[in-house]
Amino acid sequence: MTDPVSRTILLLDIERFSDRDDVEQAYLRRMLYDITDRALQAAGIDETLRLRADRGDSVMELIDASAPVTALLRSLLTEVPAQLRTVNRMASSSAQIRLRGVVATGHVAVDEYDGWVGSDLNHACRLLDAQVLRAALRERADDFALCVSDPLYAGVVRHDHTGIPKAEFHAVTVDSKNGPLKAWLHGPVPAGAAGEDHGDTGAGEASGGSGDRPTPRVPPQGGPAPDRGAPAPGPVFNGAVTIGGGAVSGDQNNVTGNQIGGDFTIGTKNRGRGEGS
Repeated sequence: MTDPVSRTILLLDIERFSDRDDVEQAYLRRMLYDITDRALQAAGIDETLRLRADRGDSVMELIDASAPVTALLRSLLTEVPAQLRTVNRMASSSAQIRLRGVVATGHVAVDEYDGWVGSDLNHACRLLDAQVLRAALRERADDFALCVSDPLYAGVVRHDHTGIPKAEFHAVTVDSKNGPLKAWLHGPVPAGAAGEDHGDTGAGEASGGSGDRPTPRVPPQGGPAPDRGAPAPGPVFNGAVTIGGGAVSGDQNNVTGNQIGGDFTIGTKNRGRGEGS
């Protein structure tokens, strides 16, 4: 195995790839490779600075650390959406291509089988499969959703370089078998995203969404909603009250959770067992 070296990791994945037949999958793979090559060329990243691995419905690129990450991000934010619009304009509904993307930085080694090894690469793959990224693409009209790793955000994005507006990136937390991973999603965080963490970017959107939004609290008809910290209003007894042979005098509020047996008297009217008030 080679010594680990610093790389920029780019992952691009086709949405709903397995839903297509063989002919459509072959077409989508050609489009994926074409869009990836055009984006990297637009960023000025020569083929000599890249290693590519095929994952069927996705592509992985290890990019030499000498290639500017800022140029890559600008290309992903502009060139990839433009390419997708062009391709999808001419494609049938079954051949529409939508992509999830991840950019990360880290150390990766190559083993004797030409396989790639490294925990940073593993983390990037888990970001690509994260539900928050899938939901972001599903809920958008655009055909592309991008997520970057926390180290890449800290090293590049947060400095607000031209064409990479940091205000458009929002912190999210992705669950993984190795624990939570912090990452940064470009564009709005999907409503109801599991484990979302908005960090220092504000409260974000309300929880719920995609059919899971909780039912809002509706005030009772004829009056305001009760305070959340106070118990719900109970029955109010005025005057002397006899309950099961015992007398309760004075005003009694919020008498709840008790069983009343025998005859009871409220005011001057007598009520029998189980009869309404």
